[in-house]
Amino acid sequence: MSDEQTETGTGWPQPAGPARPGGPAGEPDPRPDAPDPDELSPLAPHGPVEPESPAVEPGAAPVDDEGATVDLSAVSRSEQPVERTDGLEELPVRRAGPVVAGRWRLSTAGVMIAALLALLGFTLVVQLKTTSTDPTLGATRQEDLVRILSDLDARENRLQQDIRALEDSQRQLASGEQGRQAALDEATRRADELGVLAGTLPAVGPGLTVQFYGGAKPISANRVLDAVQELRGAGAEAMQISGGDRATVRVIASTYFLDGENGSLVVEGRRLSAPFTITVIGDPATMRTALNIPGGVVASVRGDGGNVTFGEREVAEVSALHLPIKLEHARPVS
Repeated sequence: MSDEQTETGTGWPQPAGPARPGGPAGEPDPRPDAPDPDELSPLAPHGPVEPESPAVEPGAAPVDDEGATVDLSAVSRSEQPVERTDGLEELPVRRAGPVVAGRWRLSTAGVMIAALLALLGFTLVVQLKTTSTDPTLGATRQEDLVRILSDLDARENRLQQDIRALEDSQRQLASGEQGRQAALDEATRRADELGVLAGTLPAVGPGLTVQFYGGAKPISANRVLDAVQELRGAGAEAMQISGGDRATVRVIASTYFLDGENGSLVVEGRRLSAPFTITVIGDPATMRTALNIPGGVVASVRGDGGNVTFGEREVAEVSALHLPIKLEHARPVS
């Protein structure tokens, strides 16, 4: 190494030319307008000096220009080939730019979903406030709220009572309809029975025909009345008496018998000629036995020289009618 190289301390040869003003090397130039020695140094950089990048330690993740950590695994995954089902290998697709962790990039779909969720939440909150909050009740005092609740409870109780009353009325109407129908049927049946007994309705049924023939003595009214009483006692339900001239009179509870001229018989003011026939509805055997008791009607008629004959009928018909009796004094007991 030459002396010039040693004096400069740079290891480079000193360029030829005039010596720097100011004296030996390493001494400052005494001139006031002398330039800075560092600016004249061939090793000094020309232009603005940029800051050096920080050193990256081995194993540490690199950072980008803005100081964010770069995810190298994402970059490596993006560059790996994609397997295809047709046996061909998909070439790796390199992204346009580095994937920077810590920076969240939202897509258009994500923005729309977030906006819809926010709108839905706002709608739910408004609906909840609208349905659960009544401005009128919110401004009402606690005493008024208690009174309103009490009034509502009382109204509910009244409505429940009205419902029970209506249900009872419905049941009564249903049962009343059935009861009225049953009562009507019973009244009809009783009216028919009373009509038969009163002689205002015709009647048919099993029974007897009893014929009275006079002998030396004509058949008196007392013998006919005894026969009617015996038949009633034996269960006769309907009777009528006919004469030889086919005149017929219905026999009821108020029927009377009188002796007429020439062996005739007056029944209810109507004259009947002998022989007399009584048609009666009831049990034939019982009524026949009642007339044939010793000392009874048959024995009395035969003792007067007359005769009594019987004819059982499976269907005996009592068709003669009696006018309804108008009661003048008797009244039903209420």
